[in-house]
Amino acid sequence: MNTLRFFFKAHRWTGICISTFLVISACTGFLLLLKKEFDWIQPPTRTGTEGSIENFISLDEAWKRVEATGHPDFRSVEDLDRIDVRPGNRVYKVRSKHNHSEIQVDAVSGAILNTDTRTSDWLEDLHDGSWIGEPVHDYVMPLVAICVLFLVFSGLWMWIAPMVKRRRRKREARR
Repeated sequence: MNTLRFFFKAHRWTGICISTFLVISACTGFLLLLKKEFDWIQPPTRTGTEGSIENFISLDEAWKRVEATGHPDFRSVEDLDRIDVRPGNRVYKVRSKHNHSEIQVDAVSGAILNTDTRTSDWLEDLHDGSWIGEPVHDYVMPLVAICVLFLVFSGLWMWIAPMVKRRRRKREARR
């Protein structure tokens, strides 16, 4: 079997096998690029009360305020994924490990500014394969990336090889 035929078949079957992953990754990647533009993808960061960092409540106090809301995704410290500090907006973004929930707390007054779901986190999990499971994230998605590189190079080969052959034939025909 000549190289061009091999690359054509390998290119076709590689594309067929990874097409679902590519479509999901492309669609979620597109939405993630726009996440700051649409509140339903990522809740906008609210702005807290005027004050300096010295006036910020402690993280412990911020957690107590979140816990007092009674939100089912924030029952104990074990439910916490992270607390993002946004000094420019004077806000703590308290994020849960469950259901991509987020509560924004005013860093100065301690008031709850917003309670919402971060659809962008779910999209990121879908984008990188984590939503399906860690083995998909750790092994399948890197393989998909290698397959995409193979598609690029095999596609280039299938495009360039016939041009090179034609030029050779023309050169040999002139002699």
